[in-house]
Amino acid sequence: MTEIKKIKFNNQKNPNSQFDIIELRELLSRKELDHDLTIIHRVEFYHIFIVIDGEGSHKIDFTDYSFKKGTLFTVRKNQLHQFSKDYNANGYLLIFTEDFLISHFNEIEVSKSIQLFNNHLSMPKIELSKNEFDDILLLVERIKTEYFETYDDFSGGIIRSALHMIITKLFRLKAKNSKQLLQKRYFNEFVKFQNLIEENFTTTKKVTEFASMMNCSTKTLNNICNDIIGKSAKTVIDEVIITQIKRLLISTKLSITEIAYQIGFEEPSNLYKYFKKHSKTTPELFRKSKS
Repeated sequence: MTEIKKIKFNNQKNPNSQFDIIELRELLSRKELDHDLTIIHRVEFYHIFIVIDGEGSHKIDFTDYSFKKGTLFTVRKNQLHQFSKDYNANGYLLIFTEDFLISHFNEIEVSKSIQLFNNHLSMPKIELSKNEFDDILLLVERIKTEYFETYDDFSGGIIRSALHMIITKLFRLKAKNSKQLLQKRYFNEFVKFQNLIEENFTTTKKVTEFASMMNCSTKTLNNICNDIIGKSAKTVIDEVIITQIKRLLISTKLSITEIAYQIGFEEPSNLYKYFKKHSKTTPELFRKSKS
């Protein structure tokens, strides 16, 4: 199998900027790209992709999502995604790095911005109503005008303000569609738990140890997870680990044994049993199905 390409942020117009806006048709027609966008690839930055006409499907991680005019996708950094070869659509991609957010937004705004892309709390796909679409598109076109036509000493601030408005509006939509998650008692604690799993899953997979990192009991940690997404802490840990295994299976040439040790299993057979239990298939069959 071919190892999946990792796409780093590369702003051709403004090399020092950590933000860019690209028209989909222009992106797909570029001859100088060193990778094929119609082959699944890993992005190392954030995307907001809004469809302005046409229809089709778009793959994010392991799922194909249909789209039409008014569909919007939020793609998290390090996710896998793929443009179909028969794209009969156009739209805009707003792409930016975490450094861009940290440099220009305050701490609360950065947290909200990153959680917009949190695939444990909401789907990456949003279907906008006509009014929502018109509202978001107006802000996108303001960014486009400032970026490509006006660009002067004031444009950076206008672009950041418009992007902040887009992110805030989308965050409100996702929060509303996710039963007002932000208003729940344990929202911040759940996000902290997620971050701890992603940082430590190769060294521990035990609820007791994550509860210790959270300075709480296992009962409290389970209450946190149940309150936010109706799942146990163990289920959340397993979902993160299975996603990481799947990404390694389809994005690298590592053997099952190598993946097992990289994920933190003492024996490859343990990964095999774990993966089959949670995915209802074997690592080999999953890899083959995605090749």
